Amino acid sequence: MNNKITTIAFDADDTLWVNEPYFQEIENNFCALLEDYMPQHSISQELFKTEMQNLPLYGYGAKGFILCMIETISRVSGGKASLQLIDKAIALGHELLQKPIELLSGVTETLDNLKGKYRLVVATKGDLLDQERKLQKSGLESYFHHIEIMSDKKERDYLKLLKHLDCKPENFLMLGNSIKSDILPVLELGGYAAHIPYRVTWTHEHHEQPVQHANYVALKTIDEILTHLK
Repeated sequence: MNNKITTIAFDADDTLWVNEPYFQEIENNFCALLEDYMPQHSISQELFKTEMQNLPLYGYGAKGFILCMIETISRVSGGKASLQLIDKAIALGHELLQKPIELLSGVTETLDNLKGKYRLVVATKGDLLDQERKLQKSGLESYFHHIEIMSDKKERDYLKLLKHLDCKPENFLMLGNSIKSDILPVLELGGYAAHIPYRVTWTHEHHEQPVQHANYVALKTIDEILTHLK
């Protein structure tokens, strides 16, 4: 790997800490609420359709997810759902926002090894307040030079981040669990990217095609990056 790397950015959700399993748990409970209207797997499909329609308006994160649950209730029930059902969906959203922060294996050890040698950055999508809360509760905040809560992770978003950091792409390494969001845009810019798979991935982030690129590294665990940076 390029020994000119000066800045290493980390995705947060499902790279530093657990996230998607919590969303899936809440979604399963939500679908069970509406099983009188249609089968649970159909409710899940309707919720995903709502999320995709509203992504340009709400962006990513738990608060947009809550609004999408409410909208899905209205559509699936033909506007006849009770306020009690809406209240239950909101309660599920509150439960999601208050989930504990569970660091993934090897995260603290990896950051301990890299701190002081590289400029460390968090580059993650999601709701600003929610991600700030997670970072504060994680106990990892002191490791990072900069925290970037991004509205999206396309090439233009990474260009904006690189400009803010005054960092050239060839000096930048991104680590994350999403090929679509954390890997491909960075490689397109000429940066370096390391993929750390997580056991569950949101449907919107699925990418089936293998990545073939000189600047790409496939890892099994986050701490494996240390061997590539020697």
